[in-house]
Amino acid sequence: MSLVPLGVGLIGCGYWGSKLARNFHALPESRLLAVADLEAGRRAHAAEHYPDAAVIADARRIFDDPAIEAVVIATPPATHCRLACEALAAGKHVLVEKPLATSLADADTMLAAAERAERTLMVGHTFEHNPAVEKLRELVASGLLGRIYYIQATRVNLGLFQPDINVLWDLAPHDLSILLYVLGQMPIALRAEGRAYVQPGIEDVAWLTLDFPDGLTAQVHTSWLDPCKIRRVTLVGDRQMVVYDDLAPLDKITLYDRGVERPPFTDSFGEFQLSYRYGDVHSPRLDWVEPLKRECAHFVRCVREGLRPRSDGLAGRRVVAILAAASRSLAAGGERVELAPLTGEPPE
Repeated sequence: MSLVPLGVGLIGCGYWGSKLARNFHALPESRLLAVADLEAGRRAHAAEHYPDAAVIADARRIFDDPAIEAVVIATPPATHCRLACEALAAGKHVLVEKPLATSLADADTMLAAAERAERTLMVGHTFEHNPAVEKLRELVASGLLGRIYYIQATRVNLGLFQPDINVLWDLAPHDLSILLYVLGQMPIALRAEGRAYVQPGIEDVAWLTLDFPDGLTAQVHTSWLDPCKIRRVTLVGDRQMVVYDDLAPLDKITLYDRGVERPPFTDSFGEFQLSYRYGDVHSPRLDWVEPLKRECAHFVRCVREGLRPRSDGLAGRRVVAILAAASRSLAAGGERVELAPLTGEPPE
């Protein structure tokens, strides 16, 4: 890796952008050279915390600065495509916050722009850099859980309401990226239902059911209208079960040696008796590092060494494809929408 820190420019310094700024500023492998935001209050905050960085309103100054090699985009999703394509056309590598885009057409435009520019395009699927999610992936790959029957993902809280996207596009990218990373496969069909209670036309509660090959079903429940903050994923297998609780202060992964066993053969209903297994409960040790810090370091390394990011543009496109299909299902009152397993596109 080059000993010269990677010059980084950040566009958008709101809630999440400020966290990205903190991490790229702290990394020895990168140097935060510029922060752009349209709001004066955010610019003042950035100037106070990062006095060595240029704090500006016009993002084009970042694109024109030859010292800036990489652009980080943390702006509203509808702006991702335009800003990313401008950055790529200027020869910059790009890390864009989730979701990659708000349509498949925009996602494809961004992928094509990255290919033309021969630059890295990475999407901020932060949970793929979470040690607990990596442990989930390891458990699934090992076969320890056996055949997975179903997965339940819950991501609910009171707020934060978004004015331009619904709760699926806001929160579900987290769980969709987790599912695709852990399972290593795309769903083959989905159904989505939701309700818009607070803002007309913008669903604030949604349920997304995903059908995967081999009979596996996953349900993702998202809400901005819940009294409790919950960030939990449960995987139920025929051998063992596991719960990932992102809000748990210590034991984020809990493995349950529990299940139901059927007799191999019975002649009558009276002989059919299920047995329940209540085995040990175990929480594996995790070497914890802040996931966003790992994501930022991963981006720098991929740029410097020419590596393919874990959550590259294609990974971001897959999530967008699922969300686009979910939007069609939502508009059709929960109608089933089939997907091509590899790309997420509707089958021809």
